[in-house]
Amino acid sequence: MTKRLPNLARNLRVAIALLVASVVLAACQTTSDTITTGSVNNDYRQRHPIVIQEANRTTEVFVGTARGGLTASQRADIMGLAQAWLREGTGGIVIDMPIKTPNARVANDSLREIQALLNAAGVPPRGIKTRSYQPSDPRLFATIRVNYPRIIADAGPCGLWPEDLGPSVNNKGYLENRPYHNLGCSTQRNLAAMVDNPADLVQPRAETAAYAARRNAAFEKYRKGTTTATTYPESDKAKISDVGK
Repeated sequence: MTKRLPNLARNLRVAIALLVASVVLAACQTTSDTITTGSVNNDYRQRHPIVIQEANRTTEVFVGTARGGLTASQRADIMGLAQAWLREGTGGIVIDMPIKTPNARVANDSLREIQALLNAAGVPPRGIKTRSYQPSDPRLFATIRVNYPRIIADAGPCGLWPEDLGPSVNNKGYLENRPYHNLGCSTQRNLAAMVDNPADLVQPRAETAAYAARRNAAFEKYRKGTTTATTYPESDKAKISDVGK
């Protein structure tokens, strides 16, 4: 009877040690899962980032088979493209000309007018390159494509649904109350399309010069001791009521 007591105590100590070890291992496993779940990005701005990249801007000129030259609206399109190139172009202008098409001869007549308009707008002749292309399907209407590279902002693609929106055994985000994957993608894409200068998304613009005329007028009033505030004599004509005065 006296020999069984030490064995019982030893077995109890072993059982307690195994229990403590299992609790420690379980705690480590739980901590690992929490870290993994917490590392999932819930910020839509980082899940759908706006990317600054280079892409082509293209203007297509539709040319018929029996008329050479450009219409008034086509001339305006070419002049607008040239002015935009001067402002945002990062490379030369490339003109893709159709070949072996019913309107290939007329397109060559229009090419000379396009080049003249570009030169008149300030595009140097060395900045214009011409190359040929043949449509894969002869039934397709061939156009003159005038394009140049520029810096743009873009986001997406949108419409990706890797997980279910509703409750599902395959949707861990629903159980953890996390936003679904596609949330915020259209907002980011629209913002990227509307911004005038993609660099504004990365850094602020440099400060412009002060309006000298207004500054001199304010300094003159300050020197005379009069108020520098701007007065609008006709401001009261548009009032609706005097409530609040």
